[in-house]
Amino acid sequence: MGQTRILLADDHELVRDGIIALLENEENLTVVNEAANGMEALEIIEKDQPDLLIVDIRMPKLNGIEVVKKVKNDFPDLKTLVLSMHDSTEYVVQCVEAGADGYLLKGSSKEEFLKAINKIAGGGKYFSGDISAIIVNNFVNGNSEKHLNKNSQKQDPALNILTKREKQILELILEGKNNQEIGDRLKISKRTAEAHRFNLMKKLEVKNLMELTHKSLELKLI
Repeated sequence: MGQTRILLADDHELVRDGIIALLENEENLTVVNEAANGMEALEIIEKDQPDLLIVDIRMPKLNGIEVVKKVKNDFPDLKTLVLSMHDSTEYVVQCVEAGADGYLLKGSSKEEFLKAINKIAGGGKYFSGDISAIIVNNFVNGNSEKHLNKNSQKQDPALNILTKREKQILELILEGKNNQEIGDRLKISKRTAEAHRFNLMKKLEVKNLMELTHKSLELKLI
């Protein structure tokens, strides 16, 4: 995969120093620059063109969510990991909708931090367990509606390819139900539930629950 060039954007120098210390022995990861606010981060991105942005939410001049939105518009190949002390539903959902590739709490272990960076650098998504639960619960309850960008409220055509039964299956999957539990709830066999799950994930082109959650949020399927 080669070396991943990282930009750190956090208004606390101690946090940036701590991350640099964590990464200094990782041969495939290198911090190429640091930013103390959102505007500075965007200027550095344009100049240095890093591979991955690790960004805090609460920053002066331009907050992390606004930076992620701008990055996704202007630098679509740049990966973004939000590293925050906040686990509030509002922040998490706004970051996902802005296009963040991952969200990790600052209290996470070094192992999880490195796992998140490497997963995102490789083209994947990473949301820690607690954050995944927030996304799933918020999505299933339909609470994300109030956070949607007014310019993007059109339904995606992908919604039309799901049958009524597949939408039911989708909701139960996002509630964490397994095939047997889905079968019991919908009064169908476990094998039928398994087939519906397979077809649903194939249609949405996802491989696991996290990808399904992220795609469902993007397409506003429920």
